[in-house]
Amino acid sequence: MILSNVEIHAAPDAKRLFIEPEPTPRIPSGAVPCPYQTSAVDLRLGREISYFKEGLPFNIDLRKGAFANLFGPNSITETLTEDRPFVLRPNRLVLGRTLERVKLPLSPDGNCLAARVEGKSSYARCGLLVHFTAPTIHAGFSGTITLELINLGPCDISLYPEAPICQLIFETVQGAPIANDSQFQNQQRPGGNLPA
Repeated sequence: MILSNVEIHAAPDAKRLFIEPEPTPRIPSGAVPCPYQTSAVDLRLGREISYFKEGLPFNIDLRKGAFANLFGPNSITETLTEDRPFVLRPNRLVLGRTLERVKLPLSPDGNCLAARVEGKSSYARCGLLVHFTAPTIHAGFSGTITLELINLGPCDISLYPEAPICQLIFETVQGAPIANDSQFQNQQRPGGNLPA
C-alpha cells in the first residue's frame, strides 16, 4: 500500500520514518512550493557529484560486488555551489545524492516502511534520469540516497545544489523483516563510504 501525503506527515510522529532536514512546507500555501505531492515527497540534490575517472584500465566484474570499495578510489568528487553547478552533458552518468538523510527503521511489530526513489516527470521530459535500475530503498535503510543521474536528452543539464531532484514514494512492508544491511548503509558520499 502506498502512503498518501497525510500518512507521510504522520509517519515521523509514529517513528516509522525520519527525513532530515524535514521537507517543508507540509501544506501548499502558494508562496513556497510544497514538496508533498498526493502520494510522494520531493527531495533535493546534495552538494556532491561523483563519477568514474576517465580511461580506467580495468573491467568491472559484477560477480565480485563491493562496489563502494571499487568506486571510491577510482572516482572524482566535485562540490556543487550556486556559482558552480555541475553541467551534465548528454550521455553522461554521474552519481549524486540527496541533501536529505532518510531513515526507515525496522520494527519488531512489522510496522515498517520501504520506499522507491523516482524521477520528476518534468525533468524526464528533458532527458534526465535519476535512477535507471535501483529505485528500492529497503526497510531498515539509513543514509542519503544515491542518485544515478544520466542525461539522455540533447542538451546540457545544469545540476544545482538543493534543487528538487527526485521524489520518494513510501510503501508499507508486510511482516517484520530480518535486518540485512547493504554495503551502502549510513552512506555519506554518492558512491558509498570509502573503505576504512
